[in-house]
Amino acid sequence: MAYNIFLIIIAILTCYAAIQVLYLLIFSLAGHIGSREKFAEADSFHKIRIFIPGYKEDKVIIETAHNALLQDYPKEKYEVVVIADQFSDSTLTTLRSLPIKVIEVYFEKSTKGKALHNALELTQDAPVDLVLILDADNHMEPGFLKELNNAYSAGYKVIQGHRIAKNINTPFALLDACTEEINNHIFRRGHVALGLPSALIGSGMAFDWKLFNEIMQNIGDTSGEDKELEFRIVRRRIPIAFLDDSHVLDEKVAQSDVFSKQRSRWLATQVEFFQKYFLESWVQLFKGNVAFFNKVFQTYLLPRVLLVVAVLALIFISFFVSKNLFFVNLVLCVLLMLSLLIGIPRNWYTRNLLQAFLEIPGAILGILKSLTQIGKARKQFIHTPHGDANQNHS
Repeated sequence: MAYNIFLIIIAILTCYAAIQVLYLLIFSLAGHIGSREKFAEADSFHKIRIFIPGYKEDKVIIETAHNALLQDYPKEKYEVVVIADQFSDSTLTTLRSLPIKVIEVYFEKSTKGKALHNALELTQDAPVDLVLILDADNHMEPGFLKELNNAYSAGYKVIQGHRIAKNINTPFALLDACTEEINNHIFRRGHVALGLPSALIGSGMAFDWKLFNEIMQNIGDTSGEDKELEFRIVRRRIPIAFLDDSHVLDEKVAQSDVFSKQRSRWLATQVEFFQKYFLESWVQLFKGNVAFFNKVFQTYLLPRVLLVVAVLALIFISFFVSKNLFFVNLVLCVLLMLSLLIGIPRNWYTRNLLQAFLEIPGAILGILKSLTQIGKARKQFIHTPHGDANQNHS
């Protein structure tokens, strides 16, 4: 009797893993089959405001501000606004010497959402067409604003740029960069290929000014403001474009302890939105809003690293209890590896990538550690530091 119950549990867990693996595989294959959307060159330049919120980002913000000013876009058609939360006086002095706007903010509990909402309130008297959100460590490649303008002129009110790694100088940073590229491939390129909105990623994302003001209302204390915005957008059935060939460089995590803290914040956000939108997702599905249901469905999924661990564990356990389940889990493992590996750019397949894969056990430990910090992450702001001395930007 006990054996049968145990077998049923393993079978249920195998089904749960199979659903996730097939989901990832479908969108991963779609990312290769689908064509990338190209936008015609716009006949006019829309006015763009770049918001760069930062919390204690003295090490990187000045370089980021300089980079933002180098875009080959008419100077009178875009402006840079740094939202400074607890920056040093010397950093603020340097920033104010640049042709940018600096908004100082301070909160008892800091979140990017609060900083952006405050900046919106202070810039209402100077509306623009489009607002772009960057993180304090983000650098835009030349031509990014022009491509953004082309997509906006094509009718898109929400646009996500292709965020890529700024630093892959350590094996762990390269592993984190691989994770980002896999997510780009599955949740942005693959989704757009099948007619669904691109996922937002927190930076390198742009919004119609009026729409952004509307969806930022009552954003709350969540640390996952990008996901909250995404839920509000897909609820309205607004398409999200993906600028696949236009890049924003983002600093990747080079150390396992920072990785663990970052993932605990992400997991806390995932739990938060699962609880918040689970019931509504089914209501929206019956209304025909597949994009909203799909977005909530993603909160059901295990992080990729944990899914790999779970499938390997199921292979080991099922070997002793059921040959059929063992075979099924073996196939799932192969399909999972396929869906993830084809999301990594081909030119990354070098000796360095093998060294990065050796960091996977550390990433697994980091994820497991982050599970113990979800409660803390939901109650307080966890900051991911940038510009570490050990990370040389490439």
